[in-house]
Formats: sequence, C-alpha cells, structure tokens
Amino acid sequence: MKTIAVILSGCGVQDGSEIHEAVLTLLAIEQAGARYQCLAPNIAQHQVVDHSTGKPVANEKRNVLQEAARIARGKILDIAQAKPADYDAMIFPGGYGAALNLCDFAHKGSEHSVQKDVLHFAQAMVKAGKPAGFICIAPVLISKIYGKGVQLTIGNDAETAQTLEKMGARHINCPVQEIVIDEQHKVVTTPAYMLAQSITQAQAGIDKLVHKVIKMI
Repeated sequence: MKTIAVILSGCGVQDGSEIHEAVLTLLAIEQAGARYQCLAPNIAQHQVVDHSTGKPVANEKRNVLQEAARIARGKILDIAQAKPADYDAMIFPGGYGAALNLCDFAHKGSEHSVQKDVLHFAQAMVKAGKPAGFICIAPVLISKIYGKGVQLTIGNDAETAQTLEKMGARHINCPVQEIVIDEQHKVVTTPAYMLAQSITQAQAGIDKLVHKVIKMI
C-alpha cells in the first residue's frame, strides 16, 4: 500500500491548515486505496486568529504540531523526525498557515524562505523523484523547493500569480474543479478554496489531485 505524507500547518484556515482541504485530502487518499501519515513542524505558530471574528488574538501562543494534531486525531509526526524513505509522495493542503508557518510568504512575498525542517523533508522527497500535490495557497512553496520552471496554479488571482512568476514559476489559470499537472517535476496543483464557494467545489479538484499524485508514484 502506498503511503502519502500530508504536511499540515496548524488547524484553521486563517492561521493553520484549511480544515476542509486537509480532511478531504485524507479522505481521498483512503478512498484511492492508499494510506496517509500527517506531518507538521514542531514550531510556534506565527499568529493565532479567533475564527469567529477573523481577528488576531493578542498574547496567545500555539504550536503548529499540537494544533495540526487536532486534524490528525493525534496521529501525527514532527516533520523533523520523519524519514522521506517511508513515503511514496507528499501533499500540502492549503490554509493561510502554509504561507505563515511553513514559510513566510505572507510577509516577504517572493523573497520568502521555507521553514528549515519542511524544506529538508520536501527536498529529500524531490531528490528521490517522488510526486507531490499542493493545494490552494500551498503552491507558494514550490519554487523554493523545486527551483524555477515548475508549472502550477493558485486559481486565477492575478497578484499572487504575478508574484509566483517573479519567483520563476509558470502559472496557469485554472478553474476550481480542475488540476494543473507538471509531469516533468511530478507536481500537481489545484485552487480549492482560492476559488471554491462550497466544500463540494473544493472536493472535486482535491480528488483529482490525490488520484493523479498516486498515479505518478
């Protein structure tokens, strides 16, 4: 049975992993006959947001690994301790935590850097020729992991697409229910909640992404 590493960035769309995207990813993996292992960096969240108001909570501290464990029902590993050889592919759900905690794109744009443990794991997977999926805003990580020239999508947001192209990516506009495939780099992307207006819209693209990533193994 193929094992997919699912890299989470916390719990909650505004300061961690987008919960719908994460759960839909896990469900699609199981439905495709594979299994998953959730991973997350053991670091402090950049910020904590009250999701009932959308506002940051002053002086509150949370840990990315501990928060991501909520989604994983406790079955999660510190990505610094994970062995790339144990996994056949990797998938990054979206949520603003991908741009806040897995990297600092939210603050530095094209000059951002990827969190060191996440980068080490991801680049080892790439070096081993293993496929990957990036959902929603998570494709902002791609150029820092793979280098220039990867074909990808974050939907049709012109400003974000321009920033990605400045970093060397080849952005393709894509509707919510579809995926963009870079066969050379074994990378699959889908817009999900960059465009989705409902959970079913997000599900369509995520299902296609998961099945394509598994097919690439």
